[in-house]
Amino acid sequence: MAQESGLGRGLVIGFLTGAVVGAVVALLYAPKKGEELRADIKRKAGEMKGDAEEYLKTAKAKAVDVINVGKEKSEQLVSDVKKKAGSLMDDANRLMTEVRDRAESVAEEGSKIKSAFRASMEAYRNEREKPV
Repeated sequence: MAQESGLGRGLVIGFLTGAVVGAVVALLYAPKKGEELRADIKRKAGEMKGDAEEYLKTAKAKAVDVINVGKEKSEQLVSDVKKKAGSLMDDANRLMTEVRDRAESVAEEGSKIKSAFRASMEAYRNEREKPV
């Protein structure tokens, strides 16, 4: 797409340059009085100026369109990234909650095992101290 734009621009510039050179050569070789020649040159220069202004107006409009399309695409990309980041954060929070719950469960089981071990040690001591 960038190549087509560059090629088109070069083609238009080449056309305008060729038209200017051709018009000047034609006017200089035409059998006219100086006053008529100057009037013709002014007229042709005005036409060329109008063509150049029209080309610039078209180029500016196309540039604005390209910028707007790029802006829309970048806004959509940012929106998609925000959604995905939010989803990843939700998943991470869910995993952290699960890990925290499992850690609490493991801690509770460890506490129960310690209590059971202490109770069994106490029972063993009590049995050992009893007279036979």
